[in-house]
Amino acid sequence: MKLQIHSVHFDADQKLLDFINKKVAKLETFFDRITSGEVYLRLEKGEHSRENKTVEIKLFIPNNNVFAKEKGTSFEAATDEAVEALKKQVSKHKTKLRDKHPAEALTEVDDTQDDLQAEVE
Repeated sequence: MKLQIHSVHFDADQKLLDFINKKVAKLETFFDRITSGEVYLRLEKGEHSRENKTVEIKLFIPNNNVFAKEKGTSFEAATDEAVEALKKQVSKHKTKLRDKHPAEALTEVDDTQDDLQAEVE
């Protein structure tokens, strides 16, 4: 998966970029058809609250896109929350695909059972 990371109002260090790449890459274990993604890191200026760091992650999946936006006290915490939200969305999308298009493997198992039963008779 190709991942583009954009930092707004600051320059992200390599350690943060590696952390984000590692976290988002783990989403491929849930759904391997993710084609690419974009991550926006925003440092909100002028806000007096501690949660002034925003992470937006958008993943491109064939026939669908998933998006999560989270704020946190650190980019790492916001990334963790956004990845968890995306994990749920990707799993839900995968379940919908499975329900729409039942796996061919199940059909093959049924055919094999029919063949076995025909041999017994």
